[in-house]
Amino acid sequence: MKAILALLLVAAVCSISFLHAAPEGIPASYPLKTCAVSGEAFGGEMGKPVKVTHEGTDVYLCCKSCLKDFKADPAKYVKMVKDAAAKK
Repeated sequence: MKAILALLLVAAVCSISFLHAAPEGIPASYPLKTCAVSGEAFGGEMGKPVKVTHEGTDVYLCCKSCLKDFKADPAKYVKMVKDAAAKK
């Protein structure tokens, strides 16, 4: 009985970890759960996320199409990342 309970506990912990895992290509420590530019989820229809770095801060975008908006005002999106990180 103890073995079954232990296995159930391990399975529950693993499933919770899986549910909270970061999308492929996004570090688990990244504070945003969606694209800073579009608000779209990472890894959806837009394909593999795009990483851009501005003044030492990494910002992940849902797709290459968001690069134009990012480049127009990178400080705005860096601030979003830094503000989200500060809240964690």
